[in-house]
Amino acid sequence: MQRLITNWKFAWQAASRFVAGSSIQEAIPIVRDLNNRGFDVTLDHLGESTTTTEEAIRATDQILELLDAIDAAAIRANVSVKLTQIGLSLDQELCQSNLEKILLRARQYHNFVRIDMEDSPYTDETLRIYRGMRAKGHDNTGVVIQAYLYRSEADAKALLEDGTRIRLVKGAYKEPAAIAYPKKSDVDANYDKLANIMIGCRTMGADSPVGVDGRFPPVPAIATHDAIRIANVKAELAQQHLPNGTVEFQMLYGIRRDLQEQCIREGYPVRIYVPYGTHWYAYYMRRLAERPANVWFFLSNYFRK
Repeated sequence: MQRLITNWKFAWQAASRFVAGSSIQEAIPIVRDLNNRGFDVTLDHLGESTTTTEEAIRATDQILELLDAIDAAAIRANVSVKLTQIGLSLDQELCQSNLEKILLRARQYHNFVRIDMEDSPYTDETLRIYRGMRAKGHDNTGVVIQAYLYRSEADAKALLEDGTRIRLVKGAYKEPAAIAYPKKSDVDANYDKLANIMIGCRTMGADSPVGVDGRFPPVPAIATHDAIRIANVKAELAQQHLPNGTVEFQMLYGIRRDLQEQCIREGYPVRIYVPYGTHWYAYYMRRLAERPANVWFFLSNYFRK
C-alpha cells in the first residue's frame, strides 16, 4: 500500500495539504508565507524510528542541516525532534550524543529544539535524556506532555518546577487503559486541568535565555485543534487577568486553519507544526485516520479521472 500510494501523483497532491514538501528547500517558502501571515513555526523532518546506527546519524545530520537552513533563510522557526529518529531505540548513548550535537548547533543560532514525546515505552527514557541535557547546561530545549496519560499531572508539575517549556498535547498513540484515560471526556478534562496548571506557572522559564529574535518565548505551548479546549484556555487567561501572550497555541499545518486564523486575529501567538520530507506516508495516514472527512476527500478523488 505504501509503494502504491507514494507513487500515486494525486496522493502527494492530497498529502501536500499537511506536508510542506519533500525537502527543506520546498518547506522554506511555506514557512516564510506563514511568518508573513503572523505565525511562528516548528519544523519537523519526517522519519520513522531508525533501525541502524547509520540511519540515526544520517537523520541527525539532516536536522543539523535544517538548523543551518533556518538561520540562512532568516525565517521564524524552531525544530521538533523525535528521539527514536536519532537512535533512542538502538543505543541511548548514541541518541544522547546525537541530541547534544543538535542542541549545540541550535544554540549557535540562538534557536530552540522541542523533544517530541512518543508512545509510553519511551516516556521515562525521553524525560531522563531531556533532564540530562538540561543538567549539561542545554536550556534551549523543552518537552511534550500527553494529557491522556495518568502520570502526566505529576510529570508536568515536576517539569514546571525546573522551568521546562512544555508543549501540552492530548496524545495520539494507542495506549492501554492501565496507563491512559480510555474516554475522550476524561482526556479533555485532564487537558484542561494541565493547561490551567501551566497557565498558573506563568513565570515559567523567566530566568532562561530567550533567542534574540524571540523564536522561543518562555510560555506554555497549548497544542490542540479542539475549539472547546482553546476556548477554556482563553477563559482561564481572562479570569486571571493575564495577557494573550501568556500562552502560545500550537496547531498542525493544514489542520483547522480557521482556528489558526481566528487566534491570530484575536492577538494570541500561534505556532504551526510543519512537517516535511520524503517519509510522509506514515504521517499522512495518521492525519487520514484522525478525521473521516479526510478519508472521504482522499477516496473520492481516487475514482476521478
